[in-house]
Amino acid sequence: MSFDNRDSPNTYQMRCPPSLFFPEAYVTANSTPTFKGTTGDEKLSISPHKLHKPPDSRFALRLLTFILSVHRLYVVVKVSIMKFSLFLTAGSLAWASPSTPTLDYNRAPPNLSTLANLTIYNTWRPRAHVLPPTGQIGDPCMHYTDPKTGLFHVGYLHEGAAGATTDDLVTYKDLNPGGAPFIRAGGLNDPIAVFDGSVIPVGINGTPTLFYTSVSYLPIHWTINHTRGAETQSLAVSTDGGRNFTKVRGGPAIPDQPFALNVTAFRDPFVFKNKELDNLLDSEPDVWYSVISGGVHQKGPSMFLYRQYDPEFQYWEYMGEWWHEKANTTWGEGIWAGRYGFNFEVANIFSIDEEGYNSDGETFITFGAEWSEAPAPTQVSQFREMLWAAGNTTMEKGKAKFTPTMVGKMDWGHSAYAAAGKYLPSDSKASKKSGAPDRFISYLWLTGDYYGDLKLFPTAQQNWTGALLLPRELTVGKISNVVDNELSREEGSWRVDRNESGILELATMKQVIAREPMAEFTKVNPIIEPGRNISKSGSTTFDNNPESKFYVLKGSISFPKSARDSDLKAGFQILASEKESTTIFYQFSNESIIIDRSNTSAAALSTSDIDSRNEAGRLRLFDVVIDDEEQIETLDLTIVVDNAMVEVHANDRFGVATWARSWYAYSTNIRFFHSGSGDVTFSNVTIYEGLANAWPERKR
Repeated sequence: MSFDNRDSPNTYQMRCPPSLFFPEAYVTANSTPTFKGTTGDEKLSISPHKLHKPPDSRFALRLLTFILSVHRLYVVVKVSIMKFSLFLTAGSLAWASPSTPTLDYNRAPPNLSTLANLTIYNTWRPRAHVLPPTGQIGDPCMHYTDPKTGLFHVGYLHEGAAGATTDDLVTYKDLNPGGAPFIRAGGLNDPIAVFDGSVIPVGINGTPTLFYTSVSYLPIHWTINHTRGAETQSLAVSTDGGRNFTKVRGGPAIPDQPFALNVTAFRDPFVFKNKELDNLLDSEPDVWYSVISGGVHQKGPSMFLYRQYDPEFQYWEYMGEWWHEKANTTWGEGIWAGRYGFNFEVANIFSIDEEGYNSDGETFITFGAEWSEAPAPTQVSQFREMLWAAGNTTMEKGKAKFTPTMVGKMDWGHSAYAAAGKYLPSDSKASKKSGAPDRFISYLWLTGDYYGDLKLFPTAQQNWTGALLLPRELTVGKISNVVDNELSREEGSWRVDRNESGILELATMKQVIAREPMAEFTKVNPIIEPGRNISKSGSTTFDNNPESKFYVLKGSISFPKSARDSDLKAGFQILASEKESTTIFYQFSNESIIIDRSNTSAAALSTSDIDSRNEAGRLRLFDVVIDDEEQIETLDLTIVVDNAMVEVHANDRFGVATWARSWYAYSTNIRFFHSGSGDVTFSNVTIYEGLANAWPERKR
């Protein structure tokens, strides 16, 4: 059972997944709660119970016993902090099996919130992405490669933390039946919740060892004072292939925040090795470090650095604030990398070069940033941004300090957040199959209800929320033959690495869909659309269209030099019919890729909180020299449509993901899109239809 106080700091919402009914209870500090729901003609209610904090285990047990006396249900409850999930189970409690009610997708949709539970389970569910069989998925975390099996373990918050294994980054197997978790809250260190963590593959006694945030008090938020001991870092080990992680007896390995710091948060430990830190800190060979994300009130966001002190990982030495930024500041003008905000989350540290993971490579960080516009509302983060940074570490006053040399956004989607990655060695099963070198692979979370803010979304009717984006390979990227001008010299998500007679080579973070899923998706017979030049505004339907809503669309768009200061826009419309369409285009007025969702879903007209807000992300197309001719860099797009999940990748350095919940079965057309003045050339336009079923062993 878990509790949600998103409505207000004093309100907690308890949810049971649909079985014969879908009850809800609202327990407020100033009101009398009732447990609502019916089974046939039978009314349900609960005795009043006033709460100023999440209910204790005695109340939870009384509630669970009451519910079980009516029906055998798996009680699930969400909480204000996106990571939180405290669950109780008993006997053969389980989610209800999804049913398949009949809906007519050739007629206008009804108000979906009025339908029976589970009615739209398959309507927008992706095929090729990672998500649990039912229920809500949270942050990706706790990934690792098992050295005994070579399997890559992908973890995520779900009823605690759950996960799956993969030998190819394409297909996955649940670690436990029904996607059940491998660790739950409820121990001495984590009575309230399990938050993000990471795994040392060969840790205590040679076993996979989980280092995670154990939560003992709520609420936690960067806008309020942090209770000491609310977030500690604890250990758990697995001896059964990752199906269960048993908590190490004793107190937390890191029992408190740094001395005398008024932190905004202290969570999400990420374990890593780093030769640069080894040299600077005169560390023992093969020592592990951990960075913990958070910040300091009135000062700004921070990453707190720790070093392994003993062979059994029971003690960690605090090494200082490795990276700190002033509150709510930006990299450069903030155009290319958003804001640092007031609190860091989910930081990952890794070393890469142009080929992949390299312990001697450049240090990169992926991290989340939370902020709000002033005056910041209490316990609300209006904005969450998933960023990356590259830089150098130096010693300042005896402490290791990180200084960025470039910063960017990992994904520009409003709902894309909480990236988590891990080193994937070349001798893993997936890498052996594909011949890949050592790599750093990262997954992002695409929340399905905008972090719980879309409260009227038909969650009960769908019975699942959110998914992970396709795995991405992160490397050092190079942009060659760039003209040396003010566009390339701006402080942005790139830096100048080389200058030869006015021709630059820029460095950035390269991020692409992992080679294994991309190869699997594109091995089918391609549908090739003839290239064309378009100069008039409007949309033109492809000659050959997919029959389904599962495909990869690739295409290149070339713009004239005159486009730089024009109103020109060009791209594609997907999931299109005479009644719906989603338009993905590049516009020069603000150097952005836009996903226009204003006409995406007929369901948005009948059902509240089907999000139709546009998505936008900044991508600079540089002036480059090709065959001695100066021109605007070509826009190379890869668009993955997995039912309602849409990922847009561009030029190996840009990503924006969102939900495009089209309704009509016949909304499958693709169109060329053009607006404004100027000629546009479309080339290499190819459709690969089908995608792969990521879960072949699931019944559904």
